[in-house]
This record gives sequence, C-alpha cells and structure tokens, in this order.
Amino acid sequence: MSETIILNKRYQLEQRLDSGGMAVVYRARDLMLERKIAIKIMRENFSADPDFRERFHQEARAAANLSHPNIVTVHDFGLDQGRVFIVLEYIPGTNLKKILQRRGQLAQDEALSLMVQACAGVGYAHRAGLVHCDIKPHNLLITPDRRLKVTDFGIARALASILPEEKSDVVWGSPQYFSPEQAAGDAPSPASDVYSLGVILYEMLTGRLPFVAESTSELARLHRESLPPSPRVFNPEISLTLEQIIIKVLSKEPAARYRTADQFGRVLILYREQSSQDKSSAYLTTTSLAAQSASSTSEVAQKQTEAAPQVASSTDNFFGTPAQKPAVYTPRKEDPLDFDWVSIGLGLLALLAIGGLVPLYLWAYFLYFQ
Repeated sequence: MSETIILNKRYQLEQRLDSGGMAVVYRARDLMLERKIAIKIMRENFSADPDFRERFHQEARAAANLSHPNIVTVHDFGLDQGRVFIVLEYIPGTNLKKILQRRGQLAQDEALSLMVQACAGVGYAHRAGLVHCDIKPHNLLITPDRRLKVTDFGIARALASILPEEKSDVVWGSPQYFSPEQAAGDAPSPASDVYSLGVILYEMLTGRLPFVAESTSELARLHRESLPPSPRVFNPEISLTLEQIIIKVLSKEPAARYRTADQFGRVLILYREQSSQDKSSAYLTTTSLAAQSASSTSEVAQKQTEAAPQVASSTDNFFGTPAQKPAVYTPRKEDPLDFDWVSIGLGLLALLAIGGLVPLYLWAYFLYFQ
C-alpha cells in the first residue's frame, strides 16, 4: 500500500488479501495488542446503504458469538470515516477455492479431512441457532498445516427468525453452491448448509461442480430440478458408499438430506474409520495369504526333498546305497589246548614215508659199491 491507513487509531492496514462483491479483506496489525489481524472493510457504495450496513453489523454479531476452532474469530466491529469494518482473526494460508483452482480435485483422504472440519465448524453454528446460508469454498480458509476455518457470516440467519412458510423475491447466496430451497426463494434451514457442503465435497473429489450453466437463472433451475451426475463418472476411485453419501446430501428435498452439518460430519467420520479398517483387513489378508503361500511352498519343497534320492556322500557308492566298510583284521586268540591234528597226522605220515626208504637206500649201496 502506498500510504499508511490506520482505522480508529488502532488498526494499521498492511496488505490487501482478497476482495468480494461487498467487501475487501486486508492483513493488518493491531497496534494496541501488537498482533496480526485481518480486517474486512465494506465497499464505499454499500457502506452508505443502511440495509447493507445492518447486514454487515449482523455478520459481526453472529460470528462474535461463535467460539470454535473451525470458525474464524471476530474481534471487533467499527466505523471510521464512513468505512464500516470487521476485525477478524488472521488466518495464514488461502481459501479452498484457490486451492481447487490450482490443483483440481483433491485426494480422498485430504478432501474428507477438510470436509469433516467444515462440518464441525458449520455444525457448531447450527447448534448455536444460526444457518450460514453462504457456504462455498471461498469462505473456507485453509492454513498451511491443513486446518480449516469457516468465515463470512454476512447473510447468516438466526433459526428463531426463520418462518417455514416465508418466501423471498431476493435470492441470497452463491448460485454454484446454494440449495434448491434457496434457489426457489424458500426458507433456509441447517439442511441448506448441508447441501452446500455436499456440493463442495463433490467438487473436491471430482474437480468440477455438479451443475454448470452460463446464467444464474439456469443454475438455479438445475439445483431445483436436475439430478447431479454420478461423481464416479469423473473419479472412478470414489467408492459406492461415498457416492451414496454425496447423492444423499444433494437431494432436492431438505428432509432427505442429513439434518445438520454435525450429522453429516459424523457420517463422514464413520465412513473414514470403516474404510481404514477395510484397508487394514485387506492388508492383513494379503499378508496372511502370502505367508500361507510361503508355508505351502516350503512344505512342498520339504516333501519333494524327502521323496527325492539322497545325494551320495563320501561313504556311499555311486548308486546312493551305503558303501561296504572295509573288514578290520582282528588277531585270533590262541588256545594252548587247541592242536591242529591234521598237520600232526601229515607230519607223522611223512616221517613214516622217509623211514620206509632207509632200508632201500642201504640195499642199493651194498649192491653197487661192494
């Protein structure tokens, strides 16, 4: 900013953050408390209109009575030189719409995490007796650590002030996200905010809106009369259960939706838990099957090993049968009374034979040498 602007001698404007049809949002500094804040300043052409100023004041009063981690806190409301402003909690980061424009569709876990937080904030407002009436990605602020904060209660309605039979010629809200009853000018309800949250969830998961048209009137007609296309057409990874949840919150009749954002949030939490359990069960089943397969393979291998011929060892012959061990000689223990009678007999026979030749030798000697 070229010049320093200080509102009510306390709030110093530093940087323009965002702008809408009725107001501009700045990052600022609270000089008294020395902290960062955000300031929403109504545009000059609206500031002069008493009705719009009253609506702006109503936003401040409605949000100031809400204290929740998923709702932007309102610190102050003021008027300085004809400029009406609201002092808000400063939220670093950006709004959901800019994230979707940059990234297209979000991963399912991320989308559900953000939507559960949005339901928590909007559900708290419902319990406090307020209908936001303008739920859209632009009014959902996301911090760098993925915390979500609901903001802009500019057209919020107190439930106590809403008459069931009321009819309005002026339609408030954003045509891409408002409910069929808002499009028809009928009385809003907490279920109207639920419908808008459903449109946002559809957009986060598919990267597109359920209804697209060139004119506001055509968009309003589509919300009132046409069924949204199946989100699975644009994102096949969406489960049938989650698709049924989305289709339910986009029902034309408020009574067919979840009644409050709290109820919608609880359904999404239950779905996440169930999906997580299913994934864990699938993982355990896969692991178990793998272990069983490994065990079966081991058993088969063991049986094959037992049935197969054993490899010959150093003590086996070539055919795998045990080799004959060499005989070990053990000296015989002699018995002194155990005679070899065969040898003795042969010896005597030899002696007799020799003895019988002696007379023959003597006869031959005397015959030839005498």
